[in-house]
Amino acid sequence: MHQGIMKAWLESSHLSGSNSTYVEEMYEAYQEDPSSVSEDWQVVFDNLPAVNGTSQDIPETAHSKVRDYFRSLALEGRAKGASRVTDPELDAKQVKVLQLINAHRFRGHQNANLDPLGLWQRESVSELDPAFHGLDAEDMQREFNTGSFAYGSDTLKLADIVKALKSTYCGSIGAEYMHITDTDEKRWIQQRLEPSLGKANYDISTKKRILEGLNAAEGMEKYLGAKFPGAKRFSLEGGDALVPMMREILYRAGEAGTKEIVVGMAHRGRLNVLVNVLGKRPAELFDEFAGKHDEVQGSGDVKYHQGFSSDFETPGGNVHLALAFNPSHLEIVNPVVIGSVRARQDRRGCKDGLQVMPITIHGDSAITGQGIVQETFNMSQARGFKVGGSIRIVINNQVGFTTSNHEDVRSTEYCTDIAKMVQAPIFHVNADDPEAVAFISQLAVDYRNEFKRDVVIDLVCYRRHGHNEADEPSATQPLMYAKIKKHPTPRKIYADRLIEESSISADDVTGLVNTYRDSLDAGDCVVKEWRPMTLHTVDWTPYLNREWDESYQASMELERLNNLAQKIVDIPESHKLQSRVAKIYKDRVSMADGEKPVDWGFAETLAYASILEDKKRVRITGQDSGRGTFFHRHAVLHNQNDGTTYLPLRNVADEQGEIDITDSVLSEASVLAFEYGYATAEPGGLTIWEAQFGDFVNCAQVVIDQFLSSGEQKWGRLCGLTMLLPHGYEGQGPEHSSARLERFLQLCANHNMQVCVPSTPAQVYHMLRRQVVRPMRRPLVVMSPKSLLRHPLAVSTLDELANGSFQSVIGELDALDASKVERVVFCSGKVYFELLDKRRKQEITNIAILRVEQLYPFPQEEMQAALADYQHVKDFVWCQEEPQNQGAWYCSQHHFWAAIPAGAQLTYAGREASAAPACGYPALHARQQEELINSALKLS
Repeated sequence: MHQGIMKAWLESSHLSGSNSTYVEEMYEAYQEDPSSVSEDWQVVFDNLPAVNGTSQDIPETAHSKVRDYFRSLALEGRAKGASRVTDPELDAKQVKVLQLINAHRFRGHQNANLDPLGLWQRESVSELDPAFHGLDAEDMQREFNTGSFAYGSDTLKLADIVKALKSTYCGSIGAEYMHITDTDEKRWIQQRLEPSLGKANYDISTKKRILEGLNAAEGMEKYLGAKFPGAKRFSLEGGDALVPMMREILYRAGEAGTKEIVVGMAHRGRLNVLVNVLGKRPAELFDEFAGKHDEVQGSGDVKYHQGFSSDFETPGGNVHLALAFNPSHLEIVNPVVIGSVRARQDRRGCKDGLQVMPITIHGDSAITGQGIVQETFNMSQARGFKVGGSIRIVINNQVGFTTSNHEDVRSTEYCTDIAKMVQAPIFHVNADDPEAVAFISQLAVDYRNEFKRDVVIDLVCYRRHGHNEADEPSATQPLMYAKIKKHPTPRKIYADRLIEESSISADDVTGLVNTYRDSLDAGDCVVKEWRPMTLHTVDWTPYLNREWDESYQASMELERLNNLAQKIVDIPESHKLQSRVAKIYKDRVSMADGEKPVDWGFAETLAYASILEDKKRVRITGQDSGRGTFFHRHAVLHNQNDGTTYLPLRNVADEQGEIDITDSVLSEASVLAFEYGYATAEPGGLTIWEAQFGDFVNCAQVVIDQFLSSGEQKWGRLCGLTMLLPHGYEGQGPEHSSARLERFLQLCANHNMQVCVPSTPAQVYHMLRRQVVRPMRRPLVVMSPKSLLRHPLAVSTLDELANGSFQSVIGELDALDASKVERVVFCSGKVYFELLDKRRKQEITNIAILRVEQLYPFPQEEMQAALADYQHVKDFVWCQEEPQNQGAWYCSQHHFWAAIPAGAQLTYAGREASAAPACGYPALHARQQEELINSALKLS
């Protein structure tokens, strides 16, 4: 087959096989980098016959064999009348021309005109010079085959080829895409860039639209600067092209059928985007600058953290826009945005990502400096997290905060090099060329929709003021800011260009400026495409103004629960289970039949089944969520014969809610942020993130501090995310014991989230169901057990699941004479069973044990009810496994004091204060554990 391909190629080529030098140079180039030769030659060399029966993957093939092989094919071709006369010298130069073309595709961006200020000191790339390839002035008027270069005819004069290459790859656009391995993607980009020489051909109406965007960007910044001098606004000036860029992206996406776009961005230019793209009324922004605010509950947040939603009219229909609220930890919003997009796509049943698109806007220092960016890139094609690609824009003002040298903020040539890890194409573009910006914006949307992958736009611009308007930038960048002071604004540069080419008159330019300023004075929306929101696909109304103790229907008919139990243990016979998993499911069959008590994994799975039967969505992610870190869940069953998977939970009813259980990438921060974003866009179902070990959640502390715990108070954003954090002291050392309960309790206020420590299967069943059935949507933090998953005392009955409810406090269950009780021990979690076991063995009858299953919001009424029979007791103890400075003691003891009778005393039984969460020596752990149990039970 390969001989036929090559013979056909040789017969149609200008070569007849006589040019051995040509073949050898081509082959050497191919061996160094296959992409450096034309695609035709790649086919030829890819199909070379194996040497001595070995694979063609072996890189080196003797040149003499290649030459002889081509000669034999050429002779064979001549015998069939295909002989042609060639010029060996010209053929050799033809190779060099093709190498020159590839050099521009690979490295043209390094000599592109990208810096509006002209400050970049970039070394000349010798491979871009025809002389480097042995092509001289005499060759400039010769015609050469252009190979796969997609411009003009198949043959052009070398001078025209060079001119076309410089225009395409060394102009206002620097295209990096040859790192992509997929040939179709590279060819697609070439077909978009090369025929037009990297330039757009816009009509006058489009040019005017671009100018209007620049006019709006500059006009608002100047207005704010004059009206509120010195106020922080993180001006967009210098990067004004972001506004027309965003508008072109919206138009293009709307034409392609996109219905929703979620945007995440940091401070720089945020106010400008809010007013000039999303359509926030300037009057509202001015009130915020003046310090006015609505008398609403909550702390609020600074102007440049605020989000906004609106609808934007495009020729293809209205597009719903949502700008995510953003804390000062800049890049952490990116996975939140992606999670929100995934939820919207799932709700729409959109599998290809076309209907909902994310846009994330980065700073040049932040995109390369913040690890969360790498984590989000890593998720971009992962099964449980992909959204059909993101458009990532970098506002590259060439300086981070006050850093004076880019070598201080990164170790790579470009701040966007991080994107190469997922083979995303990167388009650097000079922000002072707004038509190039618009051209790349449209190309980016088309690429994303075509290949369902991330694409990066590096908007190379500058920052006209300091990091904020009170900062003096010339202190650290004197040369840059000397240049900036003399540099015309992007609006003026483009307006002058349009006037010069007679696309618009000077009077019209002045009229646009005045009209926009008048609109700002009026305070009304300045975005003519703005429309009232009608495209919402989710209604949050049922979940607003709800409280944590609101009543709800917790119970269900036992018959219904029995039916669900049978459904989730019904496994096809052809699906062969691993032996240990088979034993688990054999036990679950007995539990479903009422022959065995219900264990943790079965109760948890029943909770999901009941939610799904109610047609609500369930989403669970974590590093071992399918099976459960501690081998207890096994909701995803792997066939031992062929590796296929089966989810019994997808078969609980003919019509049921969707369920996704996905083992996540090895990340806490990005995945938790993703799930937070998902939950903020999907209030109806149950969204769960499970930590592999609870301690690992500290890698996501930013998400907890700046979104989960405070998002409602700062931004009014409700979120029903559930976090399962394995917690318990079993002697596994400092990093596998504690989920840092104290950190969550310290963040609790204003009923912002729930912190629960369930101790029985019935409790976890009701707790999970409550998170969906109850109409309140606030985060649920669960100190999830490890040893209790298989503890013989931590069991429940199906009746407790069907007819019970979540108990925030569980009182004394043994038949003690309450009047003889002299001490009451409060505790949470697995330590209860150790206390209970020791008390029974020691036959202690004067000490009662109460479990606090919900530490926040603290259940005062339930606690009072549980203590009703112990009002005579003066000795109360809080017992915990955690060190004294950790756990619930410091954060919750005021609740315990408020609950105990007047005049009673409250003491502590637990480990001493410690810098580490737990000890690492098993013997020391056992001794400490015995001491705290004995202390609580008054044993020596």
